[in-house]
Amino acid sequence: MVLPPLFAHRLARAYGPDSSMLALERALVGADGVETDACLTADEQLVLLHDPLLSVGTSLQGWAHQRSLDHIRHEGVLLDRHGSPTAERPLSLDDLLDTTPQEMPVQVDIKAHADPGLAARTARVLCERYRNTRQRRRIEVISFHSSACAVAAAHGFASRLVVFADYAPEALAAWATRHRVSGVSVEHFLLTGRLARVFRLAGLSVNTGTVNDAEILLRIVGAVGPDAVCSDRPAELRREAQLPDEGAAAHELPSAAAA
Repeated sequence: MVLPPLFAHRLARAYGPDSSMLALERALVGADGVETDACLTADEQLVLLHDPLLSVGTSLQGWAHQRSLDHIRHEGVLLDRHGSPTAERPLSLDDLLDTTPQEMPVQVDIKAHADPGLAARTARVLCERYRNTRQRRRIEVISFHSSACAVAAAHGFASRLVVFADYAPEALAAWATRHRVSGVSVEHFLLTGRLARVFRLAGLSVNTGTVNDAEILLRIVGAVGPDAVCSDRPAELRREAQLPDEGAAAHELPSAAAA
């Protein structure tokens, strides 16, 4: 059984605060790619936070889009899983891209609370900033917001819609192909062979959400064969699954042209 690429979810949050440098440094040892959340700031920068509400993951108050990147980075610190302040400060997307190997895929999950317009604007800022750079080919925009995925696809970026339901997959697949979205990501407990077949027949790649248990990983790989899997602890998951440790091998994301 061949293990699909393992992406470090929130830069491997088992190793440190969500999307922190501490987590990232350990993720680079055993992950094939990295996944992080991104929020737009008041000065149209991209800060790596799971939640746009700053009090959820940092020592600050207010919303990310109401604060500048410098304010968030220099005035706030990241919280651990228990809500306690740490020594880690929020990262920008530039920080992540500068730190990771140039061949490593990066999934950027666009976040915006009940605001598809903000989600679309966040995706637009990302695409306009990186479309003429060498980073473009390794960035994949993912989101629960269809507006963000559609904007990214229109800019020629690989994009992936995160799916949290298993109804009307044919309609979803039709929407994705119409907007040139590259793939879908389905939570592992919902991902079935039928769903995977519907999406793949439409030319979409199929990833699964966070998996941290080796038994679950092997079940999903055997039944569905996802194209990639996210994990909070990629190195340990690979080892516990008793599959060959291929290290941080480069796995190119599907190009927008192939969507």
